[in-house]
Amino acid sequence: MSAVLSNTDLETLTPIERLEALCDPGSLDVIRSEVVSGHMGLKARAGDGVVGGSGLVDGRPVFCYAQDNTYVGGSLGEMHADTIVRVMELADRSRAPVVGFVGSGGARMQEGVRALGGYGRIFRQTVALSGKVPQISIISGLSAGGGAYSPALTDWIVMTKDSSMFLTGPGVVKEAMGEEVTAAQLGGHKVHEKNGVAHFVAPTDADAALLARDLLGYLPSHRDLELPVVEARPEGALDPSIHVPDNPRQVYDVRSVIAGIADGGDLLEVAPNWARNLVTAFIRIDGRSVGVIANQPRYMGGVLDTASSEKGARFVNQCNDFGVPMLVLVDTPGFMPGSQQEAAGVIRYGATFVNAFAKATVPRVTVILRKAFGGAFITMNSKDLGADYVFAWPQAEIGVMGAKPAVGIIHRRELAAAEDPDSVREELAERYAEMHLRPQVAAATGHIDELIEPNQTRRRVAWALRSLERAQR
Repeated sequence: MSAVLSNTDLETLTPIERLEALCDPGSLDVIRSEVVSGHMGLKARAGDGVVGGSGLVDGRPVFCYAQDNTYVGGSLGEMHADTIVRVMELADRSRAPVVGFVGSGGARMQEGVRALGGYGRIFRQTVALSGKVPQISIISGLSAGGGAYSPALTDWIVMTKDSSMFLTGPGVVKEAMGEEVTAAQLGGHKVHEKNGVAHFVAPTDADAALLARDLLGYLPSHRDLELPVVEARPEGALDPSIHVPDNPRQVYDVRSVIAGIADGGDLLEVAPNWARNLVTAFIRIDGRSVGVIANQPRYMGGVLDTASSEKGARFVNQCNDFGVPMLVLVDTPGFMPGSQQEAAGVIRYGATFVNAFAKATVPRVTVILRKAFGGAFITMNSKDLGADYVFAWPQAEIGVMGAKPAVGIIHRRELAAAEDPDSVREELAERYAEMHLRPQVAAATGHIDELIEPNQTRRRVAWALRSLERAQR
């Protein structure tokens, strides 16, 4: 449930208003509001440019802070850093999430190495909390230097449309590189939602706060605590395959399949504009949180590459860290071939994706929708990689590669000698598909647990996850 704020129509909120937008009404209490810097002289201000505190989100404790970029650009000094570290230490003690509203020009010049040391303490404490409690950063203004590194160490970043983040600002870039660039061009949301730095974009501070509330609703307060459970809602569609073409070469939006499985058809997509050939999202099934990893045929045919492998590995690791069971929807022709991908390190990134699934201990269910070929079949949470259940729709194809490329290799001499190679290729491809690619073949050998009709997908997935509720992590 979202908080109600009287002035959410304002595009820019004060630091205290940001925290009030995040927390349940009347639940916020602040700490360290009177601390002052001993190095700012007459410019010193109570609170030293940051508001820290604790409140509730849907009745659950959360610790939070908001930097004030109207005070010396939100720059970080020693006392300012100590407030942020104190908030995180209390979150660790209380086993509660941390949400930070970040808007900082970086280390405070007037405090020199003390400011740099403050960032070091923040970095260390953020890493100490990593994988223990959810950490969300909301970029609500300009964030430079350490103000960009600090949120990058957290689990999720929400950028507002007027915010920007970069290590070196436009002035330094111009002086060092001779490049004229604006803050938005250098590090605005349009840059970072495509490179994976930002996982969500919200129009305003208030919208970003409400998005953070929604995200926390899918997560436990601490990795050792239970996931939140809400009232179950009906599925989004009776048959999730209604938008999936029979032709395996025809594209579609896999989010329609996800919506057909999820409670109420709702999903919270993570990093939707980065590596769009892979969808990562949170949904609920029977009121319980589930992380979804799905090939997206709408982009690049759902092929895996370096970026999608990195995106997938990160999300799988996060789900595993916080005990969120996973649903994997497979429709991919394989890994992207070519010299560019090899030079970019597709082997390394692909191996990272494999590693994430192989070491995951949360319940994992895979459904093969249309095709799963080669190394991508293994990578996308195959039975041999540790999936608890693997299902397939009856029309799916599973194998080393597609029928036509396969016969092109196996029967290359026969095809070269044929009077009508196209018709011979078609005939051989049909025979190969029947013998090697039909899901019945994989089911007969136990690599598929069950063939399921598309309209039974939600029911079978819900059953599978219920059966694994007491699985040991």
